[in-house]
Amino acid sequence: MKTFNISGNLVDILAKTIYPATIQVTDGKISQITRDAQQYNHYILPGFTDAHVHVESSMLIPSEFARLAVVHGTIATVSDPHEIANVMGVKGVDFMLKNGKQVPFRFCFGAPSCVPATTFETAGATINAAEVAQLLQRPEIGYLSEMMNFPGVLNHDPEVIAKIEAAKAAGKPVDGHAPGLRGPAAKAYADAGISTDHECFTLDEALEKINYNMHILIREGSAARNFEALYPLLNDYADKVMFCSDDKHPDSLVEGHINVLVRRAVAKGIDVFHALKAACINPVLHYKLSNGLLNINDAADFIVVDDLRQFNVLATYIDGVKVAENGNSLIQSVDVAPVNNFTAEEVVAEDFVVHAEKSKDTLATIKVIEAIDGELITNAISATVPVTDGIIQNDPDNDILKLVVVNRYNPAPVAVAFIKGFGLKEGAIASSVAHDSHNIIAVGTTDENIAAAVNAVIKEQGGVSVVTPLTTQVLPLPVAGLMSNLDGYTVAQQYSNLDHAAKALGSKLGAPFMTLSFMALLVIPHLKLSDLGLFDGDKFQLL
Repeated sequence: MKTFNISGNLVDILAKTIYPATIQVTDGKISQITRDAQQYNHYILPGFTDAHVHVESSMLIPSEFARLAVVHGTIATVSDPHEIANVMGVKGVDFMLKNGKQVPFRFCFGAPSCVPATTFETAGATINAAEVAQLLQRPEIGYLSEMMNFPGVLNHDPEVIAKIEAAKAAGKPVDGHAPGLRGPAAKAYADAGISTDHECFTLDEALEKINYNMHILIREGSAARNFEALYPLLNDYADKVMFCSDDKHPDSLVEGHINVLVRRAVAKGIDVFHALKAACINPVLHYKLSNGLLNINDAADFIVVDDLRQFNVLATYIDGVKVAENGNSLIQSVDVAPVNNFTAEEVVAEDFVVHAEKSKDTLATIKVIEAIDGELITNAISATVPVTDGIIQNDPDNDILKLVVVNRYNPAPVAVAFIKGFGLKEGAIASSVAHDSHNIIAVGTTDENIAAAVNAVIKEQGGVSVVTPLTTQVLPLPVAGLMSNLDGYTVAQQYSNLDHAAKALGSKLGAPFMTLSFMALLVIPHLKLSDLGLFDGDKFQLL
């Protein structure tokens, strides 16, 4: 029998009280809590939970994600393995489950509901309703992952409804994804059994969905951020709100996680107990997680912080094991053999040529995707660009650049469009992280630069790359073309170097690679590019 004591000011979030106490931990569980007479200069509270995240977007395998997250007091994630599932199907989900079990961390993985996300792109795998039902029978699968196909829900698509009914039969919640859905359509979506949404852009949209009995997730990721719009929900609807990151790059994860959102909420004047309820309690109750909540007989999962303003994490415990202390992770790295599905062959600059309708024209008016910093949505605009010898040209001076998607699963013509908002003055960037099917996506100032960036990714069987006039840099992502199998801090540094290189080419975006990865995400309006062509997200059809 292993027993130890730890003392501090205990934060009872549900009772809204704080009192000095000594916690006795026996064999990984809380065996006794004793009130103390003295006050302490530190606080003990339940660990934080990220209520919706795609671990793959960190470019880290689950075990490495955990190593970095525990430093910030995160002890659990509600993780949608949708990204690797679109590449490798159920085998990809199995990889995430197996790797996550190798470290002391509470991963709650979901059954991906939309693989492929749409029929308007080429994915590497399919997970049908029968396979979803089988996944939901597994005890380690905690929920049905975000149902992005809200048209399928509203139109009673048999395959979509079968997945939702399988989750209900298993007694597991269904996550939502319905950006901008309002009115009777939003109510019908919620009434179908959808319990959450992390895609609300405005407070009014969130309030409406709360009225339809949905839980709202306040998201702050590396690209999409809606904390400023939604944080007022915390004081009036403390039971209905959770925090999540959704997609978080490795350098951002090194800097902070859910602790940052709690800190920001308290700085905004939100009641500390309401902020902590969103971060520590609501995800546990909604998803029926195994996290300990500082009760006798609970798992000894808790964190020690310096105060209730900055929430600097002094130590993190999971099952009574100290997994982080004073900014250092105590979790050991796990060796893994990469798994992948990547068959793309090298491209040439001529693959990206776009011919004008009339060969004698010197100008052409074209549809253009407009990327918006900090948002997943895009604008659909038009622009007039130069034509030379019948070929439409990039126009870097006016920030009109070529965007391409290269099929990484099958030989196919390259999809080409034009985009505004990246700001590159020279060079190109490319990535095999391209939601949701994860083909290769690239943007650049010349066809030659784009080809070089794409080929750098292909050579590594997945990765992110930057091509400058003098160099080609690449971060290999050999695990499904999405994740590295290296130490998380090493990956974060390498990614940070690429991020700086992309910005040195002229991009003003906060996270150029994260923004790039969402330019193929067809389920977010308004104009996107899949490997099959330009896509209208409002009409939900290829143009």
